[in-house]
Parts: sequence; structure tokens; C-alpha cells
Amino acid sequence: MASVEIYLVRHGQTYLNKYHRIQGWSDSPLTDKGIADAKRAGERLSKLSFAAAYASDTTRAQNTAKRILAANDAPVALTTEPAFREENFGFFEGMDTGMTWHTLGTPIGLDSFNAMIAKLTIEKTKDMFKAQDPFGDAEDNAEFWARVQPGLDKVIAAASDGDHILIATHSTTIRSIVSKYSDIDVSVAVDNGSITKLTVKDGHYKVNYYNNTEGKVK
Repeated sequence: MASVEIYLVRHGQTYLNKYHRIQGWSDSPLTDKGIADAKRAGERLSKLSFAAAYASDTTRAQNTAKRILAANDAPVALTTEPAFREENFGFFEGMDTGMTWHTLGTPIGLDSFNAMIAKLTIEKTKDMFKAQDPFGDAEDNAEFWARVQPGLDKVIAAASDGDHILIATHSTTIRSIVSKYSDIDVSVAVDNGSITKLTVKDGHYKVNYYNNTEGKVK
């Protein structure tokens, strides 16, 4: 029975994170803290031998992955995979997070992104962003999964039994994967540089842990 372990790492802090701006498909460089986030994740994962490594096609994810691999005992080539991008927030990209969450959430009694996820679910929150986008460019849940699931399927199809795989990706992407494949409360935000582990056995996903920020990982 084939079993593959996937380590999802949220990229290090970026300047748009620092300025509390919605990032999504937009991109910005890692801050000094973000570089430290990536190096710390690399140290925590340094004893794992990765068979493959992937990152979304944003520079923040790729540069995080490169620093993780630099600390690894058996570094592998990094594969760029657009399927693992963050949620596309469309018209709301680049906006102040607090103002945006307030504008969209307050009319329904919710004043933060985490509150929206807790009350509506992360899936319906995507649908709400799509519905509120005047240009219709934001991804709804179906559009999001139409690109993410094939990416995961591709990673699993290329893996061998017992492989450890790194995927450097994004907060809402990680939250969405965990929501789909577990009952874990994903209204708890994903920290920069945190590690989430999945085990995929014969096509069945298990979330071993979520948003792990301290100590050794296995």
C-alpha cells in the first residue's frame, strides 16, 4: 500500500504581510523576518530526506523553498507548480486586510477573515469574495479546487512509496487543504514558516498536524 508524506510550509513573512495587505496572486519579497522564517523551517526539516520539492510560482514561496532545501541533508531540484498558488482575491488584491474584512464581513456580523471562516466555512468565504468582486476575477471554491486538486494529484502520481515531499505554499491554500481532508478548525490562522503534514495512503488523505511552529517535526 503506497504511502506518501507531504510537508506543506507557508512562505516566510513578506512586505505585503508586514503591511497587512491582501496578497493572493500578488507577490512581494520576503522581509528579514520572512528569511528567518524560511531558515527556521529549513532547520526543523533538515533531517528529512525529501524525494521531491515543489513551490507555487510566486517568488515568496520559491525563495522559502530554496532556503529549506539549502538546509536539507539530501537537497533535490525545486519544481515550480502554479497549482499551489494562494487563493485569487481578484479586485481585493493589495487592499488593506482590516478594511476589506470589515467592509465585507460587518454587514453579516463578521469583522475578520478568521471570523468569516469560523462562521461561513473557508469554502463559502471564497464564494462570498467571488460574489462581491465587481470584476468577477476572485476565485470561488470550485475554481480554486479545479487547479489545486490536479496539482496534488500530480505530486502523488510522481511519488514512490515512503517518499517525503516538500510543498512551499500559502496560508489559505493550506487552510483549504486541511479543511477538505480533516475536521481541524482552520479559523486558526497559518503562521509564516509553519509546517503542516499530510499523509496520503492509496489516495486517502490524513492531516497529521496543522500549523506546527515549534520543535522537531517528523
